[in-house]
Amino acid sequence: MTSLFELVLIAPEASVEAVGDALDALDALSTSVEDADAMTPAEQALFGEPGMPPPKEGWQRSRVVALFSDEALAHEAAQLLQAQDFFAGCSVLGVQAVPEQDWVRLTQSQFAPVEITPTFWIVPTWHEPPTAAQQVIRLDPGLAFGTGTHPTTRMCLRWTAARNWHGRRVLDYGCGSGILAMGAARFGAGEIVAVDIDPAAVESTRLNAQANRVVLLAGLPDLAKGAFDLVLANILATPLKVLAPLLCAHVAPGGHLVLAGILARQVDELHEAFQPWVDLAVSDTEDGWVLMTAGKP
Repeated sequence: MTSLFELVLIAPEASVEAVGDALDALDALSTSVEDADAMTPAEQALFGEPGMPPPKEGWQRSRVVALFSDEALAHEAAQLLQAQDFFAGCSVLGVQAVPEQDWVRLTQSQFAPVEITPTFWIVPTWHEPPTAAQQVIRLDPGLAFGTGTHPTTRMCLRWTAARNWHGRRVLDYGCGSGILAMGAARFGAGEIVAVDIDPAAVESTRLNAQANRVVLLAGLPDLAKGAFDLVLANILATPLKVLAPLLCAHVAPGGHLVLAGILARQVDELHEAFQPWVDLAVSDTEDGWVLMTAGKP
């Protein structure tokens, strides 16, 4: 295996962006920024929740770690940085070798099977399903959102798993990995349509469905035609509000609308946005996120 080397720096908040840009120009493989005062009384929290201002570039005292493929490159980068005006107030802590690891095995070890219900699990392909699993979706971490590890995904799947969708028509709007569509298939759904504005997500959904032997139609949003017995949308609050009339129009009389990607503090605004068509209510909560559902008369 090829050894990698870390260049470790301390930088004040005002210098983090310039230092990061310089490290990119100096061929750093990656750059990470963390609070140099973490786990001390001086630790700071940076917030970047949906609907809130974006987080700052760094902390008052940021620890910047740049990864290089060669020790000489890391030392050269340190020397060049120290000669720059913007490096004033910064300091170099040193260069150190990164212990050799089996990165594939390490990455895989971070993704264990995810329990949705005691009998319904999301299982990476390198794991055996738990003995109690009666329904399984095989899904590996990828570029598209939706691996079962996020509370919004789990809440949608739990809600779906509690009902029988035998022969019902289902729409997964903003499908990402296609996990919600496949969850509906595991519980009997008939015709399933999965759409997303991102072509990479559409392709991910197709591949995941094929691997799980799920038959569905996947494409861009204009593929969604007509009314559905179940409409699932795990996006974020702002686009959900914009999509309110469209999503509600796709719900058949007697059908269900299931929305996720909503923070607890956004419940009232979502309820108001959808009120002209359906009466949304909170059906589940987890880690500050909520699931809102409605039946269409």
